[in-house]
Amino acid sequence: MIYIENDSTDPFFNFALEYYLITEKNLPEDQIFIFWRTEPTLMVGKYQNTIEEINQNYAKENGIKVVRRITGGGTIYTDMGGWQFSFITRGQSDTIDFSKYISPVIEGLKKLDVPAEFNSRNDLVIQGKKFSGNAQCMLNGYTLHHGSLLFSTDFEQMVKCLTVDDYKIISKGIKSVKERVTNISDHLTKPIDTDTFKKLMVDSIMQGSKEHYQLTDTDLARIKAIAKEKFASWEWNYGKSPKFNITKTGRFDGGKMEFKLDVNKGKITDCHIYGDFFGTMDISVLSNALIGADYEKESIKKAIAQGDIKQGFYNINVDELADIIC
Repeated sequence: MIYIENDSTDPFFNFALEYYLITEKNLPEDQIFIFWRTEPTLMVGKYQNTIEEINQNYAKENGIKVVRRITGGGTIYTDMGGWQFSFITRGQSDTIDFSKYISPVIEGLKKLDVPAEFNSRNDLVIQGKKFSGNAQCMLNGYTLHHGSLLFSTDFEQMVKCLTVDDYKIISKGIKSVKERVTNISDHLTKPIDTDTFKKLMVDSIMQGSKEHYQLTDTDLARIKAIAKEKFASWEWNYGKSPKFNITKTGRFDGGKMEFKLDVNKGKITDCHIYGDFFGTMDISVLSNALIGADYEKESIKKAIAQGDIKQGFYNINVDELADIIC
């Protein structure tokens, strides 16, 4: 097994690194190991509807990145208080097998006197509380297994990223998360910082081997290109979302408006508007303007602002409409 040092905290680069090693680089070693982390990020599963999984407004306002994985599973929140690990193994199997990749992680934690266990699905737990989610896929003759490790992650921010903006719901969510999820740092017999934790885990998993590969300037340039073209693109992170229907209702000074939307591949494909609002225009003008817009706030603002729409409703402005629709 060969180790690749990756100091990047950019989630787009980090997923592009995995993808590059699997689809283009073709290193001669049978297995590659990477231990990495990201700035605050929401990582969405390959088959998930991004729009329905995250609190878009909170994520955007707080500079939290959103990226879709090439593996299945659910959405997770990661930050600088957590770590991710990746095993890239030559060869594919017909079934997903988490145990052989999770075992060395459990052994590394046991050396720190952390009583970690595999819960038989895809999670690692300590005393019944989850601290690691794992996912896997087969691609181009390789098996990719990657997982998260909560070390000192901000649970309050995690809940706000994944929950609609309602104080009572968020309060209940934080309480629920603290009952079900835990940080590794809370179970250490001797406190260590995140960087020391990384070193100890890498040394354990690599079993003292110093074999590593240093990314070249050519590697880095190609990885950055993949990050920009694929993993940072709106089409990958939102446009891959499946078709869905959604109803959004807003109550403004000028009255109530209800939007019934069909969204396919991240774009609004149909729109019907109802309510007791007052307007100086045919409502179909707004409906037609929204059709074809990306289902994200800035795109919707641009669609609403077309022509005289922004002045077409009594006591309702463009920003208020965009906030309700998305």
